[in-house]
Amino acid sequence: MSVVLVFFRMGGGWLLLAVVAGLISGFSNASLLAMINHSLTLPQTERWLGPGVQFALLALLMLATRVISQTTFMYLGQKVKARLRGELTRQVSETRWLQLEKSGMSKTISVLTQDLDTLVVFFVSLPNLFIYGAVIAGCLVYLATLSVSVLGLALAAIALGSLGYRAAHGRAMGLLRQSRLREDTLIQQCKKLFDGGREYRLNADRRRRFVAGELADNIEAVRQQRTRGYVLYGLATSWGSILFFAFIGLVLFGLRDPLTLDPATITGYVMIFLYMIVPVEGVLSSLPTLASARVALQRVQQLREDLPPEQPQRPLPAEPFRSLALEAIRYQYRGEDGESFTLGPLDMRFSPGELVFIVGGNGSGKTTLANLLVGLYPPDSGAIVLNGRALAGDRQEGYRQLFSAVFNDFFLFDDVAFVHERTAEQVNHLLRLLKLQHKVRFTGGRFSTTALSQGQRKRLALLQAWLEERPLYLFDEWAADQDPEFKAVFYLELLPMLKAEGKTIVAITHDDRYFHLADRIIKLESGRIVQAAPL
Repeated sequence: MSVVLVFFRMGGGWLLLAVVAGLISGFSNASLLAMINHSLTLPQTERWLGPGVQFALLALLMLATRVISQTTFMYLGQKVKARLRGELTRQVSETRWLQLEKSGMSKTISVLTQDLDTLVVFFVSLPNLFIYGAVIAGCLVYLATLSVSVLGLALAAIALGSLGYRAAHGRAMGLLRQSRLREDTLIQQCKKLFDGGREYRLNADRRRRFVAGELADNIEAVRQQRTRGYVLYGLATSWGSILFFAFIGLVLFGLRDPLTLDPATITGYVMIFLYMIVPVEGVLSSLPTLASARVALQRVQQLREDLPPEQPQRPLPAEPFRSLALEAIRYQYRGEDGESFTLGPLDMRFSPGELVFIVGGNGSGKTTLANLLVGLYPPDSGAIVLNGRALAGDRQEGYRQLFSAVFNDFFLFDDVAFVHERTAEQVNHLLRLLKLQHKVRFTGGRFSTTALSQGQRKRLALLQAWLEERPLYLFDEWAADQDPEFKAVFYLELLPMLKAEGKTIVAITHDDRYFHLADRIIKLESGRIVQAAPL
C-alpha cells in the first residue's frame, strides 16, 4: 500500500486538513504570481484599490494556510511516531520469547528509533511536497492562459525531468534499502564495542582490529551507499533545473518568432518558468524522504510480521498448584557447533515442597530445559501437564506466572512496587542475610540502586525472585559466581526457607558438595536423562 495512503488512514481528518491547507497555500502562491504579472501592465492609479487589497488578502491566505499545513504535519508526524512506537513495543512485549530471540535486538531497536524518525522527517517534508505541487499546477494553469503551445513545451520539460528522475529513483531506492540493512549490523557492532569494553581494553590488538577492521568497513559501506543514493537524487534534481533553463533559452532565442509570442507573453513565460524552478526542485528534493519513508514503513511491517503476538490467552483455573509433569517433551534446535541438537524425549514430575537439582555438562541441554519448563520455549512434541491436565496453547501466559526465576543471564529491575506478598521487614531481613543492607535500601517498592558488582546484582535478583512468592522457583546456575559464604546462604538457608513454605524449587547447579540437600537429582547428557533418582 502507498505510504501516503497508509498515513491517511492513520491521520484521519487532521491529515486531510493539512493536505487541503497545503494545496490552498500552493494555489494562492501561484495566484500571487499571476497577479504580480498582471499588475505590471496596470496604470499606477489602478494598482492600490482592488488589486492591492486582493494581493494583501491572498498573501495572508497563503501564509496562514502554509502555517496550518506545516504545524499540522509536524503534529501528525510525532503522533504517528508515538502511535507506531506504542503498537510495536506492545507487540514486542506480547511476542513469544523464542520468536524475539530469533529476530534479534538490533533490528528491533533500529526500527523503533531510526526508522520511526525517518517517518517523522517524511511528515516534516510533506508540506513542501503539497505546497510546491500546487504551485506547479497553478503555474501551469496560468501558463495555459498565456499560450497553449508554450504550455506544451513546459509539460515536455517536466516530462523529461520526470523520466530522468525515474531513471535514478530505482537505483537510489535500492542503495537506501541496503544501507538500512547494514545499519542493523552497525548497531550490533556498536553494542559489541560497549559489551566487550573491558576485554577490548585488555587486548589492544583485538580492539584495533575490530575498530579499524569490520566496524570501520561497515561504517564506510553505509556512508557510500547513502551518499550514492542521495547523489543520484541530487543529479535528478539538477537535471530538472537544466531542462528548465534549456527550454527558457529555446523559447527566447529559437521559437519566439515561429510561435509569434508577444513581449507580454514572453515576460510571463520567463517569469513563470523561473518561478517554477524552486518548487520543482523542492518537490524532487522531498522525494528521497518519500523513498526513505517507504523503506522505513516496509521495515515496520516486516517487524510486525516477524514478531506476531501470542494467541489470545485464557486464565488458568483458580486452584492451588498440586503437580507439574513433562511428558515425552522434545525440542530440537541448532547447537553451538551449528548441528541439530535434540532435547528429549523427557519425562519428569515436580510436586509442591520439592527441591530438584538439574546437573550435567556444558551443552547437555540444561538451559534449554529451563526455558521449556517455565514456558518460554514451546515444545516440538509432548505435553506439559499441570494439576493433571494438559496445558493448552491459550493458557501459556497464566502458566508462566506460576514461576519466579533467576536465569544465568538475568535482568535486574529496580521497581518491584507491584509485589505485595512480602513485608518490608522480610525484605530488610533478606537484605541483611545477603549482606546488601549497606548498599541497597528498600523504600516505596523500589531498591535505592542496582549499580552493584555482578555478584551483588545476582544476590539482589535472588531477593526479587523471592519477593514474588510464586509456587515454583527456577535458579539457573545462581551460585556459580558467588563466594563460598553466599553459596552456603543460598543452599543452607534460602532454599530450605522456600521449601518450608511449600515451594517447588528447580536449581541448575554444579555444586556437588550440596547435592545431598536435594530431594532428587536429574542428570542430563546430550539432551537425555541419564539419572533421575532420589538421594
